[in-house]
Amino acid sequence: MIRQPGAVFTTRTPRVVAARRLQRRRDRDETGRFLAEGPQAVREAIRAGAVVELFCTADARERHPELTGEASLVDDAALDALTETVNPQGMVAVCRQRDVPLDTALERGPRLVAVCAEIRDPGNAGTVLRNADAAGAAAVVFAGDSVDPYNGKAVRASAGSLFHVDVVRARDTAATVAALRAAGLQVLAADGYGDTDLFDLATLAAPTAWLFGSEAHGLPEEAKALADARVRVPLLGGAESLNLAAAAAVCLYSSAKAMRE
Repeated sequence: MIRQPGAVFTTRTPRVVAARRLQRRRDRDETGRFLAEGPQAVREAIRAGAVVELFCTADARERHPELTGEASLVDDAALDALTETVNPQGMVAVCRQRDVPLDTALERGPRLVAVCAEIRDPGNAGTVLRNADAAGAAAVVFAGDSVDPYNGKAVRASAGSLFHVDVVRARDTAATVAALRAAGLQVLAADGYGDTDLFDLATLAAPTAWLFGSEAHGLPEEAKALADARVRVPLLGGAESLNLAAAAAVCLYSSAKAMRE
């Protein structure tokens, strides 16, 4: 990490200006870097060796000396410019993107994979990533025209889990599914109107890749057609449906439970 002792950076400091540009996808794609804000994300980024530079306020340095010893000090206005939250927590890290090729992720023999197919909402994408990490998934694939997983809202919603799993970006959903199946994973589509009840599924203990679609539109029909089964989470009460994050958590944990048993 870069540090300039004694300096307090402002909104006009070139390194702050450069970091702020990473709020735009174009600049993230060009540089291969992104921003992670707050102590939790910064802690996990440091553990993962992903931090290029860390900015913090004097107050944050006092509160989190274990994280900010090598940080560049910024004033409050600069910190506000680097963050997208109403109440920033005093630190922002510039991090290297963590993309892993699909073939590399599959060579590691994952037993549980989450595939976000055409998911556009960054908050949902980050929450699915967090749920996948919590359930023990080894990789999360962003397939087709999905949201940038390094979008600030997605990074915050992942709560540090972005640094724990293999993050794969794959434009061709059909080729992705074919590769997953060739690696020995069954492919299950989470579908609220699926013909297979999750509670009746007998193959949950097998290595599995779950396909999840957008909150608003669900999985594209072509993605559903690629799956080995279309699986619905049973609604036992009066609720009309589950949101994407809840459905993903139920499906992933059902697989994790079956594999553990």
